[in-house]
Amino acid sequence: MTSATRLGAGILLFAALLLRGPAPAAQFDSVGSLDFPTSARSAEAQQYFLRGVAILHSFGWLQAIEQFRAAQEIEPDFALAYWGETLCYNHPLFATSADDDNPRAALARLGATPAERLAKAPTPREKGFLQAVEALWAEGDYDARRVAYMQAMERLYRQFPDDDEVATFYALSLLSGSRALGDQSGRLEMRAGAIALGVFGANPDHPGAPHYAIHAFDDPIHAPLALPSARRYAEIAPAVAHARHMPTHIFIQHGMWDLVSQHNQSAYDAARALWNPGDSVGDTVHPLDWGQYGDLQRGDYARARDWIERLENVIDESDGAQRAVDSLPLLRARYVVDTEEWKTAPPTDDSSTHELLATGLSAFRQGDADTVRQAAAALEARAADGGRPAQIMHEQVAALAALADGRGEEAVAHMDAAIAVVETMRPPNGAADPVKPPYELYGEILLELGQPAAAAEKFEQSLLRMPGRMRSLLGAARAAKASGDAETARSRYETLITQWAGQAEDPVVAEAREFTKDRG
Repeated sequence: MTSATRLGAGILLFAALLLRGPAPAAQFDSVGSLDFPTSARSAEAQQYFLRGVAILHSFGWLQAIEQFRAAQEIEPDFALAYWGETLCYNHPLFATSADDDNPRAALARLGATPAERLAKAPTPREKGFLQAVEALWAEGDYDARRVAYMQAMERLYRQFPDDDEVATFYALSLLSGSRALGDQSGRLEMRAGAIALGVFGANPDHPGAPHYAIHAFDDPIHAPLALPSARRYAEIAPAVAHARHMPTHIFIQHGMWDLVSQHNQSAYDAARALWNPGDSVGDTVHPLDWGQYGDLQRGDYARARDWIERLENVIDESDGAQRAVDSLPLLRARYVVDTEEWKTAPPTDDSSTHELLATGLSAFRQGDADTVRQAAAALEARAADGGRPAQIMHEQVAALAALADGRGEEAVAHMDAAIAVVETMRPPNGAADPVKPPYELYGEILLELGQPAAAAEKFEQSLLRMPGRMRSLLGAARAAKASGDAETARSRYETLITQWAGQAEDPVVAEAREFTKDRG
């Protein structure tokens, strides 16, 4: 199959995956199956290498390093074992800077110079892999190196278009390269996703193919293309915590809140089992964040509080690991906003932007206009150098401050400004950011202003961007009800009831049941 044929066929393969037969026996327990022939002389070194690659595809960085180093120990001149280790320090979709020292040290153990190292890669394919990481770990700007790596992988893909490992690592380089370039067109992501789906169709047990398809199609428009990948991926590599979490990127885009909660619980459990003091807390914190969001959309507020307590424990056990510390204000603010258990505290210099947004909302709902204005002023200062999310949150709270003072037109103008910023950004992925989605807040403000038809449009737009979000469903139902659209109101209330897993007497679900009980 030519590379052009693979690319064109990739997106079409996802439908056929639903009909596939039994998967072949996994090459390794719990990390997936792949075919990666090398020039390794030792069968044992090759096995360590293969397991390392399989784990690397699921971003199990520390686990993969162990495997690659075991292969190096057995066969010190096995070039690809060092290649694989260097990629464990890249974190291509999350990092804005790189750990250059460790991968360069790994390459130095293979050979003192690029030429010396390249001489130990005996085939053109292996030389191509090694040359690509030489570009990635050269001197210079990290984003420029990521682009150079992507270009090197593209050359290798053109040379070996039917090699699944070349294809999957090229797909990942496209995803990383798109971030390095700041490309919001989606062009590189779509190419990466099509290539990944092509590999997935050929090997439904490959760990990297569904993983990269999920990342490529992680937006509300393209997410259906990755749903088969999401359903399969956690079964492929359950030994890696990130693989248990990743399907929830697509489940969130479909409003599958039970699966979001369950998979992040599973990912958290796996991360806890693997974590040792001194390790990164990333694989533990990430599912805590997303798991809480899923449970809030189900109305299970008790479990949402449990996620916060778990994060507090992670902070204690990790001696205040920065990622965990930085995530705690986010989870607390999200809990306030989504439960509407309003909590007002005067803004401080230490308040995060999410906390300021939650404070502004709380103060507005509690009639504390002074605190709303304080929160708006604090966010205005943050917006100057805090990027687009901070700008959006400032406009949101400024709108509430205007509304609290009876200036409805000004409130609408602030929300229009917030939406103008939102529309310059990529479609939402993952948990809501800001914690109060702008279209949802806009709808609530329009309801306050007695404009239910206009509010309904905003809530529906919010649901297109974040399907199944509980507060947007509730707002859409209320706006439709106020507009006299009983059919839409019933549909939105029924969806809310179906996904509800919280207390039956909660006012939200009680309202929904009251409206639908006589309208079967």
